[in-house]
Formats: sequence, structure tokens, C-alpha cells
Amino acid sequence: MIEAPVRRALSLYLVVVAVVLAAGTLLAQQKMSASDMDLARGILRDARDAVKKNYYDPKYHGIDLDERYRQFDERIKNSPTIGEGFRMVAAYLDGLKDSHTYFRPPDRANRQDYGFRMQLVGEKAYIVRTRPGTDAESKAHAGDLVAQYMGYSVNRADFEPLSMTFDMLMPQPAVRLALTDPDGNSRQVIVAAKMKQGRKIADLTDGSDIWELVRAEENEDHVVRERYIESGNVMIWKLPEFVLDQNDVEHMFSIVRKHQTLILDLRSDPGGYTDTLEQMVGNLFDYDVKISDRIGRKEMKPQLAKTVGNRAFTGKVIVLVDSNSASAAELFARVIQLEQRGTVIGDRTSGSVMEARGYSYQQGFDTIIPYEFSVTDADLVMKDGKSLEHFGVTPDEIVLPTAHDLASGRDPVLARAAELAGFKLDPADAGKMFPFEWLPL
Repeated sequence: MIEAPVRRALSLYLVVVAVVLAAGTLLAQQKMSASDMDLARGILRDARDAVKKNYYDPKYHGIDLDERYRQFDERIKNSPTIGEGFRMVAAYLDGLKDSHTYFRPPDRANRQDYGFRMQLVGEKAYIVRTRPGTDAESKAHAGDLVAQYMGYSVNRADFEPLSMTFDMLMPQPAVRLALTDPDGNSRQVIVAAKMKQGRKIADLTDGSDIWELVRAEENEDHVVRERYIESGNVMIWKLPEFVLDQNDVEHMFSIVRKHQTLILDLRSDPGGYTDTLEQMVGNLFDYDVKISDRIGRKEMKPQLAKTVGNRAFTGKVIVLVDSNSASAAELFARVIQLEQRGTVIGDRTSGSVMEARGYSYQQGFDTIIPYEFSVTDADLVMKDGKSLEHFGVTPDEIVLPTAHDLASGRDPVLARAAELAGFKLDPADAGKMFPFEWLPL
């Protein structure tokens, strides 16, 4: 959960000329040049300084940041590519084993998409969807078990590091997958990424460039918009992220209050604003709720959700979560459990629950190279005296889709929630309620 989220907003780019690094400069496969090495070493130095200045634990979990910095600086000197140099920066921060302390590398001009999405279901990773018109569409299919990704075994412990390495730090022109289909047949495939050529320089004094950024922002807002379905006395609310202002929250709960049961779908919700979380919780209780105690370098106020009083929704609450539910979504689900306010069903959540701030840096003068770090400034300890970091939320009722469910688009989790709410919903129909939408490439 982040108090000042690092989002893909125009404010990051509002300079007279913002330079997005050319693919020729930052392709993960390109040999490291002297300037690339200086860039990577400078980013590593900034990573160390950002953590030293801002990290919530002044002892850094017992890590000697300076000695670790010297080790990784040497590794960068021996890195063959800029992508490997970026991976060393990420690995330096990964020593803290903190979900909210990480490196966001400079953007590239070329955008790419492997054309598939994989997700943990229980302890295993599966392909959950493929993008139409990509190489992946004919080679990887929903319901395929991902046994190996680029030669690495895929499990819950290594899933995030693997995804970050090949999605952000060292993107590849193609990836190798070892797959097993729902019937148990194994195969290996090489999936080519779909590339979109971008401009090397984005001139925000040029109308076409700035409107391209505006359109991208609008597309993202559309994908994470509020969606809900009303079925008799039940409202099913799909919440893509905890990024709502007070008016948005009040509007949604004015609809919720017309029903006897709320099914809140937080699957694949990565979290968001602390204010949104507090307002959401405050609308479900007729008393103030302490969400967590903040543990940081200095004494910090606990995170409290103030009730909206007699306007609070008093009906039944069912919360859906999965392995991609993170941060504020996890805190919300755990509050529901601890306060015995409702039922949580689905898969164990991500275990990525800290409070962090984003810090922007840049190198260069005429050519500006921006990059960012997220740094945790507080651990969050809940009513039971425990942190969710690394552990996540274990649902009251674990319901997992099978490989055949994924292949056919069935949603047994939402169907089970409907059953708990008192009505019958076929898993196939449940799977069609909130269709996945791809961002334009």
C-alpha cells in the first residue's frame, strides 16, 4: 500500500523535452557501453542513498548497505548488458526482502508484450489468458501449467522476481515456456514478443506527443474503471484498484446500501491509496476500526478507518481474493476477517503489504533519463499483532479454479460467492460477468 503511489501520470514527464530511452540504447541484449555502465552505477548509488535516507528500518534488517553496494557495483562493472546492470540494481534492493522497496527502470521507446498473462493458482503458475493477434495466441493457452519460464522453475517464491526480470529489467524478443495442458500433455514453445515502435524523443511542446500520453492515461483509466452488477438483493462489485476519491467511494456505497449482500471482488487488485482503504472500511462498520499500527523510524499514528455512522452498510459481505490481490486489498480482506464482518474466499493473497513512497531520480542534462524507486517507510501490524508481509491472507474458504476452468473461462470462485449470497450462478456465466480488457499495445 502506498501513500503517494508511483503511477504512470503526466506529471512525471512535464518537462520541456522528456527523453524516453531508445530501444537501441536500452535493449536488454545490447552490449554494455561505457555510458550505459555509468548510468547503471549511478542508479545503484541512488538506490543505496534512497534506502539509507527513507527506509523504515534504520538497521535495514541487519544488512550492511555499503558493503552490499560495493559488491553489486563490482557486479555491474562485469555485467555484459545494460539489462543485466538493471537486474543488479533490483537484486541489490531485493536483499531487503521487502515487497514495496523496488526499482522502476527507465522507460524504453519500444513497447513490447509477450502476449500472455500467467498467474499463480495455489502454488502453481498457469497461463490465464492470451492476447489476440500475438504469437502467444497459437502457442500458449489458458489453463496451461507453466512448468518452466526461460529455463527457470516457476513457484510462489520465485514468481515475482522472474516476472520483474523478464518483463521490466531484461525484456526479451522471445521467451521459452515449458507447458502442460489441462489433459497432461507437455510441450515446449518459444513465444515471440509483439513490439510497438515508439519515438526516441517525446516533445511535450508538440501536440501529437502530449495527446499520445493523454490517450494512454485514458486507456488505463478505462481498464481500471468501476464495474458492478446488481442481481436482486445482491451487488457484485469488481474493484480493480484502491484508487478512488471520496466522492467515488460514497457514490458506490450509495448503490451498495440498496442491497442485502455485497460481493466485493478484489482479485488481481494491486492495492492503492491509504485514503481509499480507510473510506472503504469506514463504510462497512458502525464504529471506528484500527486497520493497522504503522512501525517506522519515528513514532507514527495508527491507520484508522472512521465510520460513516448510520450510513454504514450493515448487510452481508463476501470478499474475493487471489494470488494477485496485494497491499490495500489484503489489508481490507484481513480487516473483514479480524472484525468478523464477512467471509473471504478464493486463493491466498500476495503477501505484499507495506506502506511506501515513490522517489523520482534522473540523470543527464540535455538528455534526461528518469527512473524511480519505491521505498517502504512503514511496516503494518494488524490487530492480531502480525504483519501480512510474506504471508498474505488465507481465505476463510479456499476455492481455486482448475486448469479446465481456466481453459473454458469458468469462474467457480464467483459462483461459490453467489451461492453464499443465496442465489445460483453457473460458473460459465460467472466467468463472463467482468470480461478481461487488454490495454492497447
